[in-house]
Parts: sequence; C-alpha cells; structure tokens
Amino acid sequence: MVGVHVLRTKEIDFCSISNLITLSPERVLSSGLKMYVVESKGGAIVCMLLSLFFLGTWPALLTLLERRGRYPQHTYLDYTFTNLLAAVIIAFTFGEIGTGTLEKPNFLPQLSQDNWPSVVFAMVGGVVLSIGNLTTQYAWAFVGLSVTEVVSSSITVVIGTTLNYYLDDKINKAEILFPGVGCFLIAVCLGSAVHASNAADNKAKLDSYSNDPKDGIRAKAITDSDQANTKRVGANDVEKGVASTEKAKFGTALFLIDLEKRRAIKIFGKSTFIGLSLTFFAGVCFSLFSPAFNLATNDQWHTLKAGVPHLSVYTAFFYFSISCFVIAMILNIIFLYHPVLNAPKSSLKAYLNDWNGRGWALLAGLLCGFGNGLQFMGGQAAGYAAADAVQALPLVSTFWGVILFGEYRRSSRKTYTLLIGMLFMFVVAVGILMASSGHRK
Repeated sequence: MVGVHVLRTKEIDFCSISNLITLSPERVLSSGLKMYVVESKGGAIVCMLLSLFFLGTWPALLTLLERRGRYPQHTYLDYTFTNLLAAVIIAFTFGEIGTGTLEKPNFLPQLSQDNWPSVVFAMVGGVVLSIGNLTTQYAWAFVGLSVTEVVSSSITVVIGTTLNYYLDDKINKAEILFPGVGCFLIAVCLGSAVHASNAADNKAKLDSYSNDPKDGIRAKAITDSDQANTKRVGANDVEKGVASTEKAKFGTALFLIDLEKRRAIKIFGKSTFIGLSLTFFAGVCFSLFSPAFNLATNDQWHTLKAGVPHLSVYTAFFYFSISCFVIAMILNIIFLYHPVLNAPKSSLKAYLNDWNGRGWALLAGLLCGFGNGLQFMGGQAAGYAAADAVQALPLVSTFWGVILFGEYRRSSRKTYTLLIGMLFMFVVAVGILMASSGHRK
C-alpha cells in the first residue's frame, strides 16, 4: 500500500509539471507580468514616506531661488515643465508594465475609452493643486517656508482627509484617523502662533537696529554701496542679487535687511494678514485635489457608463498633471506682464534668457511630480485619507528652512517653544494617520 501511494504521488507531481510546461507563453506572461499596482499596506507606507520627502523638499528649492532674486514667474514656468514630465514618465513606465486586463487596462488603451466623467474629476484636481502651489510661492515670501507649509498642510488634512474618509467607504479606522486629524488642527494653531511670535521677534530686531546710531550709519553705507553696485552690475544679475559689503549672520537685523534687498518679492511694510490669507486660501485648494483624484480613480458617484473600467492611478495622474500644466502656463505668462504683490515685471524673452537657477527649478518640478504620484499610488492601496499623512511635509520643509535659510535663528524662547510644539504635533499626526491605513477591496 505504501508503494502504491508513493507511485500515485509521483504521477500527480508529474502531471502538474506537464501542465505547467504545456502552458502557452501568453498565459505565463499574463499571469506573471501585470500592470504594477501597489496593493499591500507596507508598500503604501513606503510610497507615503518617499512622497513625504519629495513634497517637503521641492518648496525649499523654489524658496531658495526667490531669496536669491529670481523672478517667481520664471521659476514656476520651469517647474511646470518637469512636473508634467514626471507624470509622463510614470504613465509610460508603471502604467505600461505588463499586460492589462478588461478590468484594469494599461495607460494607452484608457486614453481612447469613454471615461470623460472621471477625466474631468482628475483635471479639476489638477487645477486646484496648481492654483494652490502658485499661491504658496508668494505666501513663502510673506510668512516663511515653515509656517506656510504647516498651516496649508494642516487645513488640507482637516478638510481633505474627512472628505476622503467618506469617499473611501470608511476603509480607514475612524478611531485612529480622526485623532490624527485633531493633531493636525492643533498644529495649525501652533503654526499661526509661531509666525506671530517670529514676526514680533523680527520687528524687535529691526527696531533696535534702526535706533542704534552706529547701526543706522552702517545700514546707510550698505544701502549706498548696494545702489552703486546695482548700477554697475545691471539688470542681468537678477539671480545672484547684489552682495552686501558685510556677510550678515543668520537671524540678525542686518541679515533681514540684506535678504529684503536681494529677494524678488519685497515684504517690508506689508501686512502679515496678506501672507496668512494666501496660506489659508492655498490650504483650501490643497484640501480639494485629493478627493477629486479619489473620485477620478474610484468613481464613487457612479458617473461612468456600465462596463467602462475605472481610471488607473497612472492615467488619472496624467490627466491631473495636464491640467496643472495648462493652468500654470496661462497664469504665469499673464503674471510675467501683469505681476501681483509687487513682484517684478518680466517677459517671455527675459524668461527664455534667464538660466540662473533653472536647474534647481527643473529639479523642484520633478520632485513634486514624483511626490504627488507616489502619494496617489499609496492612497489607492491604503485609502486616500491615510495617504494624507504626507501632508506632514512641513517636517521636511522646516528642516530645510532652518538649515538653508536660517529661519528662527536668534528668535525668542517663546518662538522656539511654539516651534518645537508644532513639530511634535506633526510627528504624532503622521504616525497616527499611517496607523489608520486600511486596505481597498
């Protein structure tokens, strides 16, 4: 009996091997190579973390260029081209890997399908994101990189995450998710307090500087020297600005004065209300783009005709980025000739000839594009509400703000305490939102 059992086992093994060998190449290929889609919670979290780093870094690059005196219109036009390029790369790589199916077609077949309702949702998301990004470029100058990112990102989470939670049919754990949203809300309040405290610190520095007779004489000498240098250097030295005769230390009144002379957007004498208003408006725009993208890929409102597959993340992101590109081009070309908030006037010819800092602006566009793509890939797997954890990007932006731009250097103890509290709430919030990750069926 034992011998018969062994013989039958061998026969079964042989049959199974024979069946595998006789599979057609197409069948083996289709079963082994499908369109790449992130499906595991672990993969989604990796996407979120990479997205967090990318989305926290690109604003620092644009801020760096503005502080060097490069026209914001020039920078944003450069950024726009590579932002679209990132979406094209993702679509033709991840969106075309393997063999698509009727339920999950690849990128190119979806371009000819009757899926326009979903396409419209994706493009609406791109429009509001583009307007939000454009707004923050000016808010950075008035409020600073750190506070702008804190307030706008927190508003995004409070509004956008709530919308995504219900759109995703509550796949995220509410008892974990909403305490995380509460942490972001606290961070908004702390971020506004940090800005108010830091603005008061800067005002005190400038007041004490101007009241010192020696400092007043030195400031006048620097101003006269800068004016002479400006005449000698000419208008072509926009990117580098005019160096002061003395290297100012981060956080000093002289540093603030020197920065104001070099930067493209002048902020002295402007109300802080302008910067906070821009920041809150940007936050509202950011809170809408993720829910719109969610509707584009999952069709919760059943706008597609029967039998038409949902847009893949890659196809939706392509249309999303197309609308980003178009809106950014239209608005920035208008702003070249009709600038806002006292930004310098320019022209298309001047933009094409301005190569100073162009590489940094192009890199910023790539980082933002891949960051958004990774956020959507993670959101499709674990829920877009959990993917909003990437809105903790101010953790990265604040790091760059302190290291590169000397933000909060020589500030008061009150400002430092508020700053630490703000960052702590972000660390808690990002951990909680990631812990709320679910799994889309």
